Amino acid sequence: MILSDRQILAEIEKGTILIEPFKPEGLGSNSYDVHLGKYIATYKDRILDARKHNQIDTIVIPEEGFILYPDMLYLGVTEEYTETHAHVPFLEGKSSVGRLGIDIHATAGKGDVGYCNTWTLEISVKQPVRIYPGMPIGQLIYFVVEGTVKNTYNKKGTAKYSKRTLKPLESMMWKNKW
Repeated sequence: MILSDRQILAEIEKGTILIEPFKPEGLGSNSYDVHLGKYIATYKDRILDARKHNQIDTIVIPEEGFILYPDMLYLGVTEEYTETHAHVPFLEGKSSVGRLGIDIHATAGKGDVGYCNTWTLEISVKQPVRIYPGMPIGQLIYFVVEGTVKNTYNKKGTAKYSKRTLKPLESMMWKNKW
């Protein structure tokens, strides 16, 4: 079951959902709009290695915008810091963003119960497009969880993306053991 706008507000009141900053105009009938933060990053190396800590270069998106190009992976970040303590948050792109040929995530659209952070966006584009800090970029949808959660993300010792950040985070795949 997806939370309605009224239920999202009730959960915010209860403290099980936190959105900072919260803008009432961002609340949809069953979602909350998130905005592109001011930082964007690219990997320093053209060839990435899943077993290596791949470094990124981070820049501030200028007010006049920043052009994204195909055949590049960009890491963006949401302006909003969120906490979700009793629901599963899903991040999806807005249709207006998709109609510009912008994909905001490759695989990481689902958060975990206990996820507390900004959202790193895995941005790719179909053709060159100019983006701006603060533009609407996606929407969070909250799903109800059946039963109690034994191990929330923010309490897992192996959680790799739990340190609060305002900037995009590179892949931490290299921390996995396989």
